[in-house]
Amino acid sequence: MSVDPAKLGAAYGEVSGHHQLCRSEMGVIEAAFATDTPICIACTQERPLFEELAAEVGHQGLSFVNIREMAGWSTDKASVTPKMEALLTAAKLPTTPARLRAIESDGLCLVIGAGQAAFDAAQRLNRTLSVTLLLTGTDDLVLPSELPFPVFSGRVASASGSLGAFQLVVDRYAAMLPSSKARPEFAMARDGAKTSCSVIFDMSGDTALFTRAHGRDGYFRADPGNPVTILEAVIEASDYAGSFEKPIYVTYDASICAHERSKKTGCSKCIDQCPAGAITGLGDAIVVDPGICGGCGNCAAHCPTGAVAYTYPTRTDQISRVQTLARTFLAAGGQAPVLLLHDAGHGTPLIGAMARFGRGLPARVIPLEMHATSGVGHDLMASALASGFRQIVVLGDPHKAEEFGAVGEESQLMEALLAGFGHTGGRVVTLLEADPDQVETALYSLPDLPEITRAAPKPLGGKREVSRAALGVLADAGKPVSDIVPLSVSAPYGLVLVDTEACTLCMACVSSCPADALRDTPDTPQLRFVEAACVQCGICEATCPETAITLQPRYNISPNVMQPVTLHADEPACCTSCGKAFAAGGMLRAVERRLKGNRMFDTDQRRALIHMCEDCKLEELSRDGADPFAIAHSRRTRTTDDYLEAGRRGLTVEDFLNED
Repeated sequence: MSVDPAKLGAAYGEVSGHHQLCRSEMGVIEAAFATDTPICIACTQERPLFEELAAEVGHQGLSFVNIREMAGWSTDKASVTPKMEALLTAAKLPTTPARLRAIESDGLCLVIGAGQAAFDAAQRLNRTLSVTLLLTGTDDLVLPSELPFPVFSGRVASASGSLGAFQLVVDRYAAMLPSSKARPEFAMARDGAKTSCSVIFDMSGDTALFTRAHGRDGYFRADPGNPVTILEAVIEASDYAGSFEKPIYVTYDASICAHERSKKTGCSKCIDQCPAGAITGLGDAIVVDPGICGGCGNCAAHCPTGAVAYTYPTRTDQISRVQTLARTFLAAGGQAPVLLLHDAGHGTPLIGAMARFGRGLPARVIPLEMHATSGVGHDLMASALASGFRQIVVLGDPHKAEEFGAVGEESQLMEALLAGFGHTGGRVVTLLEADPDQVETALYSLPDLPEITRAAPKPLGGKREVSRAALGVLADAGKPVSDIVPLSVSAPYGLVLVDTEACTLCMACVSSCPADALRDTPDTPQLRFVEAACVQCGICEATCPETAITLQPRYNISPNVMQPVTLHADEPACCTSCGKAFAAGGMLRAVERRLKGNRMFDTDQRRALIHMCEDCKLEELSRDGADPFAIAHSRRTRTTDDYLEAGRRGLTVEDFLNED
């Protein structure tokens, strides 16, 4: 490939070019390692070799970026130098490391499977792990004279947990008899047996024990009819004993979570979109199990408030990298950039195959590796388009298609917003493909869409602040036909509509709103609303006792969206005794309607209490030493004896009962 170190140095800093750095020019890198200067090697071919050399001399500042497969190996006639500059410059950016979670595995491994194949796999695993074999069938099993591990029969009814802490319930659980001869024999089978282990090796051929089984740490699954996949799984599982560290992929801020308030459920997007089942509701909040979480990012991408935030990397670091790629590429003379989001396990090998055997990436397609591409939200999409990228391609594994539901909804939201802003559509493309030829064809066939803008705002604040800043830039660069952009039901932006005839200004919606979008006023009965804060969670709608609230998904471009507006107002109701305003007039009228016919307010004197403030009401009920709580006492059931006794004493039955 053709590399111009002088041009690359203009963007990156000091750049030196080499042809045999990992062979005849090894002395150059050894001399560089003798200094404390951070070193970035722009090729990953011999990464293990360079890391070993750096470790030997204690050099700490080594990093890598691949400009060969990602840029240089391309048949595109356009210059790849702008892309190289962008990749090198982005590699210099600092990143905030994710917190790590320590995991301990004692090596206890449960092998689940049938016959000789399961027994053989268990024998191999038993070399490094402490194995127990759970047989689901025994047809072709020949028992050895010496049994190296416990053998049981049964079927797994349920399983939970992750590496180091699996919990299982087994039905038809029975131990193998030591006297078994021609075939294994089992006695005293029982259901509901509970067991635990650190590693599960499942070659039963049944449905996986977990959702998103490929991402459950410590759970290995192999096709019992494929010896190659069994051997590969055995080799991988054999190392799962000891101490491990795992990134904590997401953080959670319960204070802005819109999941639930007072047992009224609002948003459940994170729970619905988690393919691993790592998120559960717990009262008003949610709980993320870091042991189960595989870092797909669906929850963070779809969270309307940013309560669940991705940290691998953080939103700020990721968007800053995207903006740096666009800014550097365009400044170096690159044209019509396209952002290609891919992962290391699926996307990077595809790009490598394209570079080695095909045309390679187009010069204008800039790759960005992510831990998982299923976690792309509209905040990242909007920020990328506002940075100068013409399109965004999300490359994913078709075997994980069920994990891309959040990306699909976020893409639809982004396209609806762009259409409302007056921009050309087709800006976000989800490409679920495993064939490098098909990926290559799709990338070279991308249309040359017009640029929207290059005025990318800095990613400051939370998710909604970052999203609104980027969307504001995109709207300013377009020609919206209206300030209001209609959106689908799942959109996190919108309006609260109030039926003023039904609303009593009880303010239950205000106390339940997790986003502080609904507000009251201290002096007058008013319901106020800030549209920019509303996440359309629906808790207010579920809470309203008068069913006076409905939601209207939309995006309001007007700057007034940040200001409170009055949805409903009423005259205050004043105490008939002291004159103090103590409630909304509408609420008091609703109370009167609901208490009509109630025995506690069946006299004018009792009904007058409704129009008094708390202090005056208590004073009235306590007049002449009366019990203020007597009004709440239930009336004694009248009997025939009561009427007879009242007649003998010359009293009405009411007077007689009141004597008690």
